[in-house]
Amino acid sequence: MTITFIGHGYVGLVTACVFADFGNQVYVIGHTPEKIQRLQKGDPLIYEPGLKELLEKNLKANRLHFTSEYQEAISNSNIVFIAVGTPPKPNGEADLSQVITVAEKITPYLKNKLTIISCKSTVPVGTNKKIEKVLMQKKPKNAKIAVASCPEFLREGTAINDTINADRVVIGSTSNEAIAMLSKLHEPVAGKRVITDLASAELIKYTANAMLANKISFANLISFYCEKTGADVENVLDAVGLDKRIGRIFMDPGVGYGGSCFPKDVKALINTGKHLQIDTSMLDAVEIINAQTRTNFLNKFYINVKGKNIAIWGLSFKPNTDDIRFAASIDIIKALLQKNYHITVFDPVAMNNIKKIFQEKITYSDSAYNAVKNADALLILTEWNEFKQIDLRKVKDLMKTPLIFDGRNMYKPTTMKDLGFVYHSTGRQSV
Repeated sequence: MTITFIGHGYVGLVTACVFADFGNQVYVIGHTPEKIQRLQKGDPLIYEPGLKELLEKNLKANRLHFTSEYQEAISNSNIVFIAVGTPPKPNGEADLSQVITVAEKITPYLKNKLTIISCKSTVPVGTNKKIEKVLMQKKPKNAKIAVASCPEFLREGTAINDTINADRVVIGSTSNEAIAMLSKLHEPVAGKRVITDLASAELIKYTANAMLANKISFANLISFYCEKTGADVENVLDAVGLDKRIGRIFMDPGVGYGGSCFPKDVKALINTGKHLQIDTSMLDAVEIINAQTRTNFLNKFYINVKGKNIAIWGLSFKPNTDDIRFAASIDIIKALLQKNYHITVFDPVAMNNIKKIFQEKITYSDSAYNAVKNADALLILTEWNEFKQIDLRKVKDLMKTPLIFDGRNMYKPTTMKDLGFVYHSTGRQSV
């Protein structure tokens, strides 16, 4: 098939590369000339394991084409995927302006052959109906279209594998032709097929992310109980997770969730609920607890730290990505700067992105060891693999004060005590 992705962020670019690798001809439309040129040269713009290699392979095979022009791509495509951003407005509502603008730009180039317009962007219930309305009002008279919702479920850091080895492929549409064509396109992809209506497909994505965010906030709520009572949150959650009805996955206490999905999707679901006059107290609590995790972490820090030289390991919202959107590091660095702390940071891949926010207000180190030199305290905010078995004796020798605040529970308190650290983690007693 010939397909087009409009948008080359995590969703658009990763999925485009995967479908090109399956042998399809794939166009990717963007609007920034400098970014298009970099993509054409094999620069993926984002850090995602394996993505650069997959991009270069399919550029070389001439199956992947980056452009800012709509005409050739849309007129030749069987399926057009909308994969642009839907960031939150100040009130939490999803900003659909890019989605609607793209729908309008598509219409002049639709042909009398059937074109499937499928939204991969995470959008509130009813958005695909709005897309369909725009297309029907503005398309050429003889153009044939069908609208479908085909949400993505990839995770940053494992996006390629998640796209190929999916748990499920969700296709929502009232058109049998759209369902058949999208099903055929996804034949090489693993996972159960869920064929449903537009509204259900839209809500499935929000429901999944809200549930995962809820599990993280619930784990953090229990960590607050543990800190007040002397219990160990890891033992508590391990035992609870042995119940097959519950499981342990995603019950990870720490400094809260971040990234491009959970924060905005929880906000959008709350906003939709309020419009529908649904009580969203449960989702409100998920957000409140997520914010409290960072306040709780900072309060422990303020009480226990005497000096002003602070090291931070980990800036991305999770390991194996350079994405810092809604990352805990941003909130924590801002709070520390307001109190005039001197901050040195290290992250394997995310420092260029954090520098766009803080510029010269903080110091950027070229290694985890150099970051902690003469530090009065170390804050761990992302659980990168390279921190798991780092030489902690060397870290202790380099620090001015052997004081660690671990926002990801990377180490065992007994080990840290034996090494001579003062160690504060999440939901466990400090040593």
